[in-house]
Amino acid sequence: MAAKKTAWTPFNAPDDAYVYSGPALKKAWKALHAGDCEPFPDTRRATELLAALGKPPKGLDAETLAERLQDAWRDFHAGRFEQAWLAGSALGALGASVAIKAIGIHASHLVDDDDLRLERYRAALELAESALAALPDEANSHYRHAYALGRYSQGISVAKALKDGLAGKIRASLDRTLELASEHAEAHTALALYHAEIVNKIGALIGGMTYGAKASEAEKHIARALELTPKAAIVHVEHGNLILLLKGSKGEDAAAAAYERAARCKPRDAMEALDAAWAAEQIE
Repeated sequence: MAAKKTAWTPFNAPDDAYVYSGPALKKAWKALHAGDCEPFPDTRRATELLAALGKPPKGLDAETLAERLQDAWRDFHAGRFEQAWLAGSALGALGASVAIKAIGIHASHLVDDDDLRLERYRAALELAESALAALPDEANSHYRHAYALGRYSQGISVAKALKDGLAGKIRASLDRTLELASEHAEAHTALALYHAEIVNKIGALIGGMTYGAKASEAEKHIARALELTPKAAIVHVEHGNLILLLKGSKGEDAAAAAYERAARCKPRDAMEALDAAWAAEQIE
């Protein structure tokens, strides 16, 4: 399913601050992708992806794939989210990681219409499911699936999400992500929120018995994410969200402190700028 042909609200980058031209992308890659452990898409990586796919698209060689993936990631980091989505999704499973991240971040931060946002998450989920089937040994096939499914589930009713077994599917994808990449900070963060949201929605007793959700597990995973990516705004944002889920009004001061830490993080790309800006709005 393609995302609707609706104009994408642009991200206004200050003075092209997040443009990583030429070799600058590879130089900054480790810091930019500390959270998702995405391998740098050089020719060697592209060769591995094509081999894993089994039947690569006709006329697409490793060098071309590497160039197209790098350009798509440049678009993502610069905040050209629509271009990143189009470039990534055009590559199918091979470009799913950048495409899903692009449409997900844009929908979360720059789409105000609930129906359109849900449609974008549905498009991300469809691509994620195809990538999961095509590249099952890739950690981010599982993580992007959990991410897209989690965002989609937040847009529908809690009752429907639970009835459809979405919680279990999200948990399975996150667990598999961490089996393949134990230092995947974004997966640790997502798993922390998984535990916290279930405890918040249906209670510790039923949540624990039915889904294995525990507040202690939420705190363990967010602590690991904070350890892995202390300079990323999103981990502090989600830490604040987790505190509110588990402690409610009693955790407001601690959550505000977490949002303050997020707002003070120096953005390295458009996504981090949006995360930090959101955090700053919470403490105004």
